[in-house]
Amino acid sequence: MKIIFLKDVKGQGKKGEVKEVSEGYASNFLFKQGLAAPASDGNIKTLANQKASEQKRKDKEKQDAEALGETIKAITLELKHKAGEGGRLFGSITTKQIAEELQKQQKITIDKRKMQMEDPIKMVGSFLVPIKLHTDVTTTLKVQVSEE
Repeated sequence: MKIIFLKDVKGQGKKGEVKEVSEGYASNFLFKQGLAAPASDGNIKTLANQKASEQKRKDKEKQDAEALGETIKAITLELKHKAGEGGRLFGSITTKQIAEELQKQQKITIDKRKMQMEDPIKMVGSFLVPIKLHTDVTTTLKVQVSEE
């Protein structure tokens, strides 16, 4: 019997997959648990429409991320911090502080976990902070740190 999986079923198939299974397994387990539906023409068309709308949503998310990436690339974020001799900062500047300043100065909200800084900034100077906005979209933010 051909069925469409409505949810992932370990060892059998993933959501949206059309597969052939035994009739007893389908009617006694998969249908009763709401894990699958019969692969009728109507259900297959519904599945195709859902996949198309999901793809459209993903494409829109990627386009939005690319547009935000271009905006961020053009920004130079200026931070002032107390520093000692040789331009060494008292404390350090973390991704949390950068995200807060970006929100304050540019009204752009970015999760601090999307910033891929190896170590916090501990010196006065100019730094590039990579930001992963989407699985396929990565941009860099210029951060200028100066003495307070």
